[in-house]
Amino acid sequence: MEREALIFWLTVSSAICWPACFWWMYRISARQDAMLSELREQTCRIEGLSQSEHDLIREVHPQVSEIKEKVERVAARVVND
Repeated sequence: MEREALIFWLTVSSAICWPACFWWMYRISARQDAMLSELREQTCRIEGLSQSEHDLIREVHPQVSEIKEKVERVAARVVND
């Protein structure tokens, strides 16, 4: 009789644990989905900022080379004088 009682209580505890495990996994999955959504939003913001930065660099790049040439000319004159 003891063995049958043990099997009965193991079956009952197993039946109780399954819904608890499913609920637990559902909560973990919901948190992961929320985190992935936040990461997607953050990635979109970073891509936007990166594109803006790239556009600014492209706009400033020709000016940088002109400034560098002017600085080199001034430096050459200062060294020669």
